[in-house]
Amino acid sequence: MAAKNTVSTENGEIFDESEGELVDSQLPVACHEKRHFGNIEGSKLCLQCWRMKERMKTVSVALVLCLNVGVDPPDVVKISPCARMECWIDPHTMSPQKALETIGSNLQKQYERWQPKARYKQSLDPTVEEMKKLCVSLRRNAKEERVLFHYIGHGVPKPTSNGEIWVFNKSYTQYIPLSLYDLQIWMGSPSIYVFDCSNAGIIIDLFKTFTTQREQESAQTTAAQINTEQSVPSSIKNSILLAACGSTENLPMNPDLPADLFTSCLTTPVKVALRWYVLNNRSLVPGLTMDMVDKIPGQLSDRRTMLGELNWIFTAITDTIAWNLLPRELFQKLFRQDLLVASLFRNFLLAERIMRSYNCIPISSPKLPSSHQHYMWQAWDLALDLCLQQLTLKPISPDGMTFIHSPFFAEQLTAFKVWLDYGTESRRPPEQLPIVLQVLLSQVHRVRALDLLGKFLDLGSWAVNLALSVGIFPYVLKLLQSSAKELRPLLVFIWAKILAVDPSCQTDLVKDSGHKYFLGLLSETTAAPEHRTMAAFVMAIIMNNYAPGREAALKDNTISTCLEQLSDPNAHLRQWLALCLAKVWTNFDNARWCGVRDRAHEKLSKLLSDPEPEVRAATVFALGTFVSRSPDRTDHSVAVDVNVGNLLVTCITDGSPLVRKELVVAFGGYVSVYISQFVNLVKRIQEEEKERMAMSLDMASMFAPPRPVAASSHQLSTMTTSPSTDSLGDERLVIRRVSSGASITGHTFVTVYSSMWQALNELAADPHPQVAVMAKSVVDAVKKKASTTARPRQVVQAVVTQNNHSIASSPSRPANMPLGTPPQNMMNASSNQYSINHPPRKVFEKIPSSTQLEENKEEDNSSITDKVNTQFFEWSCRYFSESLMCLKKDHDPESKAYHQRQYRFLRNARVRSQGREQMRAGVNRLDDQMFVNRVNAVPTAIKFHPYENFLAVADSYNVSFWDLEQGTKVSELTNPAALERASQPLFRASRITSIDFMNPHDIALFMFCTEDGAIRIYRNFLSLNEYERELVTAFKGLSEILPSERGSGLVTEWEQETTTLITSGNARIIRLWDMQKETKICDISTGADSCVTSLASDPLGKSLLIAGCGDGSVRLFDRRLNPAECRVMTLKEHNSWVLKVHLQRGSEGKIVSACCDGDIRFWDPRFTDSVRKFNTPTPLSSVDIHPRADIIACGSTNQCMTAYSPTGTVLSTVKYHEGFLGQRIGNASCMSFHPYLVKLATGSADCFVSIYTTARNIPPL
Repeated sequence: MAAKNTVSTENGEIFDESEGELVDSQLPVACHEKRHFGNIEGSKLCLQCWRMKERMKTVSVALVLCLNVGVDPPDVVKISPCARMECWIDPHTMSPQKALETIGSNLQKQYERWQPKARYKQSLDPTVEEMKKLCVSLRRNAKEERVLFHYIGHGVPKPTSNGEIWVFNKSYTQYIPLSLYDLQIWMGSPSIYVFDCSNAGIIIDLFKTFTTQREQESAQTTAAQINTEQSVPSSIKNSILLAACGSTENLPMNPDLPADLFTSCLTTPVKVALRWYVLNNRSLVPGLTMDMVDKIPGQLSDRRTMLGELNWIFTAITDTIAWNLLPRELFQKLFRQDLLVASLFRNFLLAERIMRSYNCIPISSPKLPSSHQHYMWQAWDLALDLCLQQLTLKPISPDGMTFIHSPFFAEQLTAFKVWLDYGTESRRPPEQLPIVLQVLLSQVHRVRALDLLGKFLDLGSWAVNLALSVGIFPYVLKLLQSSAKELRPLLVFIWAKILAVDPSCQTDLVKDSGHKYFLGLLSETTAAPEHRTMAAFVMAIIMNNYAPGREAALKDNTISTCLEQLSDPNAHLRQWLALCLAKVWTNFDNARWCGVRDRAHEKLSKLLSDPEPEVRAATVFALGTFVSRSPDRTDHSVAVDVNVGNLLVTCITDGSPLVRKELVVAFGGYVSVYISQFVNLVKRIQEEEKERMAMSLDMASMFAPPRPVAASSHQLSTMTTSPSTDSLGDERLVIRRVSSGASITGHTFVTVYSSMWQALNELAADPHPQVAVMAKSVVDAVKKKASTTARPRQVVQAVVTQNNHSIASSPSRPANMPLGTPPQNMMNASSNQYSINHPPRKVFEKIPSSTQLEENKEEDNSSITDKVNTQFFEWSCRYFSESLMCLKKDHDPESKAYHQRQYRFLRNARVRSQGREQMRAGVNRLDDQMFVNRVNAVPTAIKFHPYENFLAVADSYNVSFWDLEQGTKVSELTNPAALERASQPLFRASRITSIDFMNPHDIALFMFCTEDGAIRIYRNFLSLNEYERELVTAFKGLSEILPSERGSGLVTEWEQETTTLITSGNARIIRLWDMQKETKICDISTGADSCVTSLASDPLGKSLLIAGCGDGSVRLFDRRLNPAECRVMTLKEHNSWVLKVHLQRGSEGKIVSACCDGDIRFWDPRFTDSVRKFNTPTPLSSVDIHPRADIIACGSTNQCMTAYSPTGTVLSTVKYHEGFLGQRIGNASCMSFHPYLVKLATGSADCFVSIYTTARNIPPL
């Protein structure tokens, strides 16, 4: 959102000239990636059952024709003329016997179009005995498959109310009843019945009655009787029945119709539909005759012909009607389980439409909803009309190829696209989905159909479930045999979506060698990275927990294909290449050795320093699975594992908890494989720990002078740094570090096991609780294992070295190099307080009792790996189950999130505008106390939110947030170290020494840092519900920091413009972190013998970095240079601890520094001498400098707060709290200006927090 006082830079950034900063819309947002939201776990998808529980086939068909040609049944009075055609044969044109045989032959041919491989048996005018023999024979041959019984009773009486149909005696002199009860027994189950006769509805009703009766009888029989002929399986109630009309209805007798209209609809639907359409719409197509209709060229099975295209359209329309009307389970059963049943039910929908127009309603069981008025029939009529028009315009070639193809499929795809443009999950599913399935069969429309199908699947898992339920799977599986390159991007996208929702499809892919299709795409380096990423994902799913998939992938060189592309610029592809490699050699030794031959672990190691945390986590995951699990390990195998272990140990300082969690899992697997080595190592350390503890206590007592009381205000005002005391303090710090048992840094072994054990112990104290819990469970499991085994012999191969490096230490300096100490006025007690109150802590707990030893003897080593696991792989898979094409909510102009973001930007602009008004007013006196409140402890840090009206106040162990309008505390964050301190009184918790807001222009995060180097970042920190306050990330910002009461702790500077976090403090380095990548940018050596006390930087120039130090020096660094050479200037005019360094905004870029003895100096970075200075009358305890107004606020040691101008002029002085009999303010422990407004927040030693502002009335926000 560019305002009128903004300009665009060459790189496209919008720059606010009045503020000297980027406008909000151009500011990057840190810690806002997918990994920072929610838990790292897979999708909780509700997969619908789309696979058929059992495939079924109709293998036998009984065609029973009771026509008695030439003789009408006694209970039917036929009109004249009336319908005579049977199977499109007029029986009166030939002898009765020949007519009967011809009709039977024609009916069989009509069925063979739908199921050519079925076994057909005709029974023409049969007797009861012939019927029984036929049915029993077919059931015996069909076994568990389905049998079809098609009965045409046009020459016999109607079914009786007792549940009987009619057949003949041998001489055809009598009609003999056949009970449905008996027919059920002969036909068995599963079966499908078609009854084409008048009053057929009676059969449906009584069939159900007999089924219930049979089930009741079956339940009452004994076990011996169940297997007799009189028993019937309970599944008979699942029999399928189709009847031509209701129980009181007669079949149509219209002479223009066939007598077997129902049978004709079921077996020749297109022919019937054409004739019926012409009968009802003859006037629409003048000159059209029935003969022309009967001679439409082409074959039903050839979609390239006119007749075949009509049949294809009919199939698509009837499928669409059924899918939209039927419940999913019923649709699957009737339209997907059995090809012949599906064809009959598609045609039954047509029969209902046509026969209803003649007051005859077909009936089915299971019952179908009425479909005769569905709007898709209009599309069918249009297709017929367009087809028939061509017959009258010009002659069609006999082969049916040269004709104008129907626009039906193109129009339906357009309708589907319209739905996609406006459809959502809350709307009804798109009705054209079954048509899209049919269009996949066409080369003409296939690309467009696949594209639209992919967009539909991208809507979410619900869309994938719908597509699978409609039957898309076999079609897209078959398309993998296509060699068309234009289909590859579409198919890989579709398959990625399917496998993300239903990974079980891996079996089908391997069975049909479908994995080769994706390997081919993955190996094609010219393909788009996004498509190769999806191919790698598909391959990973194929191999996930599926041994045949891994074997097939190994056989087709998956490992070499992935290794060749590890340097690809696309981060997502690198991530999935690593995951794909992990899956191919997980629990598969052959693949692992193939990786060893290709030096896979060495090539993967380059990704351990990848800028993307997801890639680094995937690499750790892959290396963790690369460790051999085989019980028969050779020397070569162990050597490879050692190399892998050494690579993994280097990741302990990674800034992302995502990576460190995977690291703990990898360590857990390593420990479980080499458990005996770790147990021996632990026992050796236990022995040395006892000896070291005694030495530690003796040495600590040598340097423990009597503990003094806290320094008085007089002492605070007179003490300065002394080289002699610095040296002595440093020696004590070194001695305590060497002797402390709180870590195993004094036990570094040259073996990978000791390095990994040390890393595990450091991870057990990780700032992120999930990492710490996982690591501690591994450590505890090993210690428990060690306590339950006999004491080992000396570990011959372990060489003990006195090395004070931690795994995370920088190799450029020893960890025990002395640091400068601040003056006594920055301390609450002397240095010996640390050694007295914090005795060396044991690494190991007390060994369990003998009872516990016996209980734990049989513990399985695999339990170690069971204790630590993540769902990183499943979480990575979630990416493909979510929408990949839609806009993010923050960027969608129609989304609520977008409007909320725009509102925040407008609010921010109003705050900055008010700040400019205050600057123009020119009144900088801070004499109006607008807020005062008491807090629980002495504040150590304080910070305004730049745009919202609240204040963050930190003491040593808590951070509270205050609403400045209401004057109340809103919420509170607790330093996790304080909880441990509460449970362990002797434990020294790490104090909070720095706080800041990240992303304050958008949805703010809150960061607090503790003196042990830990950094924690929270979301929803203002929530009243503590469970909604979410830890976004946590890491060790500076692991080299030394614990000391006399140091500066952890000092930070946050650059929102570059998302760079600058950390330093009680260490000799300045470390820069890229918070978007969660990785270390570089380490800059301070070159000082004292700690860093204050940091400032130039976020827009991205070059100048300023550090104030405890020895009084101010050091300037140019970040554009090599870190080893970037210190460009050291300013040494201060003589005491630097309280504040500040870089003024604007082109001049003046540096301001203030030290605790009251010396305030101004510097030009081009010169080594200060350009201006002034001194305060008393020593200072806290200083802050307004980033925009010309105000310097100083809190002195004599309980006074004074505001100065840059020239040293006193603007205002505050000594007392406002109000009647206001008490004297305490010594300022911290203070902070509002970034834009003239407001100063101060925290004092008497546990009060105050806010001062200018007395002039400024328009409110």
